[in-house]
Amino acid sequence: MTEARVAVAYSGGRDSTTLLHATLRAAAPFGIGVVALHVHHGLHPNADDWLAHCRRRCERWTQAGHRLHFASERLTTSPRRGESVEAWARTSRYAALRRMALEHRVDLVLLAHHQQDQAETFLLQALRGGGTCGLAGMPRVVERDGLTWARPWLAQPRDAIEAYLRRHRLGHVDDDSNADERLARNRLRHQVLPTLNLAFPQAELALTTAAEWAREASVCLRELAQLDLAAISHAESLRIATWIALTSERRSNALRYWLRERAPGSVSAALVKRLMSELPVCANGRWPLPGGELRSHRGVLTFAKTPLAIPDRPSVPETSLRVNAAGAYPLPGWGGVLRATVTQQAGVGIAALRRLELLPRTGAEQFQAGAGRPARALKKQYQAAGVPADQRGGPLIYSEGRLLFVPGLGIDSRAIALPDEPQMTLEWSDGSFDAALGTVGARSLDR
Repeated sequence: MTEARVAVAYSGGRDSTTLLHATLRAAAPFGIGVVALHVHHGLHPNADDWLAHCRRRCERWTQAGHRLHFASERLTTSPRRGESVEAWARTSRYAALRRMALEHRVDLVLLAHHQQDQAETFLLQALRGGGTCGLAGMPRVVERDGLTWARPWLAQPRDAIEAYLRRHRLGHVDDDSNADERLARNRLRHQVLPTLNLAFPQAELALTTAAEWAREASVCLRELAQLDLAAISHAESLRIATWIALTSERRSNALRYWLRERAPGSVSAALVKRLMSELPVCANGRWPLPGGELRSHRGVLTFAKTPLAIPDRPSVPETSLRVNAAGAYPLPGWGGVLRATVTQQAGVGIAALRRLELLPRTGAEQFQAGAGRPARALKKQYQAAGVPADQRGGPLIYSEGRLLFVPGLGIDSRAIALPDEPQMTLEWSDGSFDAALGTVGARSLDR
């Protein structure tokens, strides 16, 4: 039978040492094993000593009869240039904790954050202009990445933890970087909170209560946004006219959540404010967003991801291509990929695909959008189909001088094969080389 286990994030400091000890005592009567997870960040000169201290402490508790396992991971990465060291350490630490927890078959990880930590988080978010999600602070329990993360002491004052530490004479390590007031949280902890607590003795409790109210409000706003988005969005687009019909507050809320789904963590208050004022009056607009850009066209707002960088893109586009089998055919000179897929109808005969000509637009091309419909200039066909100007790139595909395919419009109806003829359909993608380069198939490119 597999042993029931719970994990504790154990840095060796006061709070995590106290939590680990309390967890061992609470788990023992139920035969539950405890796994202490230690992350070596490689940032502090004493980090090796802290790791050794944690290992020795766990060995002593194990020798005393506790069902305790110790696990550690040394981070091998470092912050990128310009990246916040605090943010990097937090993200890397949680990733390492998750890996160790899964390795030891643990699905519950306890964290030692307490009331003061929550009060600090609330104040920091307020000072940074955070919304309800930020002001909600740290959740008591959250399921993320296949694990449950819990903070059992989030309502406990620091004094209670200090008293427990002294009563049980628990050895611990002190991180002197916690006194570095160049860090925002440390300035708040050492300069602001003591004065605040002196003037308002219940300040920490009041701030954590406010964080709880913010959490409830955040949940309600998320559910309201989901209801509104169900009515004003379709697939990956947002219908601007129906969005405008909402009240100003609901417009802002729905837009914020719609943006977060496409660019998590990158939605600034300034961007939302700008879109609130510009979307109602801008028929065709573009707004940059990390990872891509927002585009409004014909009353619809969409998010277009930035194409991946194409290494060593040729300066001269390819002029010919032979399609012998279904698959992806990279055309770096044109900045994209042509995909061929076997189909039973409305495709191009395979024989016509064996020698293709790739040409740019000249302005004189005629495209027939459907059987029995007149052939019209590409510009008019693009306008009729609602294809934005920035999505009209790529080569025109010909075979023996006959137009077969136009990116953004599809296959010319005059080139569609007979129903019983082997055929393929074509699709053009700008800059999508990640999938194409890994596709194996019979193909030949003549430049």
